[in-house]
Amino acid sequence: MKIARLAPIALLASAALLLSGCVNNAPATPAGSAAASGGAASVTKDDDAAAKLPEEIVSAGKLVIGTDATYAPNEFKDAAGNPVGWEIELADAMAAKLGLTTEYNIAKFDNIIPSITGGKYDVGLSSFFDTKERQQQVDMIDYYTAGIQWAALAGKTIDPDDACGIKLAVQNGTTEALDDGPAKSDACVAAGKEPIQLLGYDTQDDATAAVTLGRADAMSADSPVTQYAVAQSGGKLETQGDVYSVFLYGMPIAKDRGTLGEALQAALQSLMDDGTYTSILEKWGVEQGAIDAIDINGATE
Repeated sequence: MKIARLAPIALLASAALLLSGCVNNAPATPAGSAAASGGAASVTKDDDAAAKLPEEIVSAGKLVIGTDATYAPNEFKDAAGNPVGWEIELADAMAAKLGLTTEYNIAKFDNIIPSITGGKYDVGLSSFFDTKERQQQVDMIDYYTAGIQWAALAGKTIDPDDACGIKLAVQNGTTEALDDGPAKSDACVAAGKEPIQLLGYDTQDDATAAVTLGRADAMSADSPVTQYAVAQSGGKLETQGDVYSVFLYGMPIAKDRGTLGEALQAALQSLMDDGTYTSILEKWGVEQGAIDAIDINGATE
């Protein structure tokens, strides 16, 4: 599933501006061609992919996307409060392939899937791990891989496989909070050691800040997010241990949306085939998580 997130400190002041707001990313050029945000290569509409869209999406002319924009570099907010990041650029390019625009709704991570199944959003974009459990609720359009990685204050040494008794900051609703952290804590108790104290936060920003402020001993998040947090910390944070438990990232959609999943899959595959996918990942330095083909519900556990 998704993991923790974080935005650079300079962006935190604007983070509250769009907690429930919408942002429309309209194409930069006329119908049939749009520029992916952030300077990505021009994206040309793929008529075959667009033909797979349900009529209600064609009529709306846009994809309504729910995102928790506190998870840099995947999705976060710029100084004006607009969502940015490599996943945002990828979704904008995907929409352009379909001849659509994007409308982002900023939401808490654990509210996004309920809003999709309830019909409020067409798509979720928030570094969701594709899991068999999630597939019971939604379909997942897979587009990337990432693992889990920890970080702590520079100079500390914490072993994620032997972290009994520490305070671990995680974002609520994430795999780190719901599965991985509790499993590690249970293993400590089974070994007769102190449990891990999980400190849950609504945003990755807050989880990361808990470590830098000394309220938590370590944080656990998706590997690209943890690595970005360390890079942006000015030497305050260091990664702890290796990346583990690699999952597929998926965009969740409701199971009753007809051929929407096939359209998104085809658009993302078209971006992969024409090189736009790789270009966006390389721009943000996250190309190590690239996959070879776009799948739907590819997770096997």
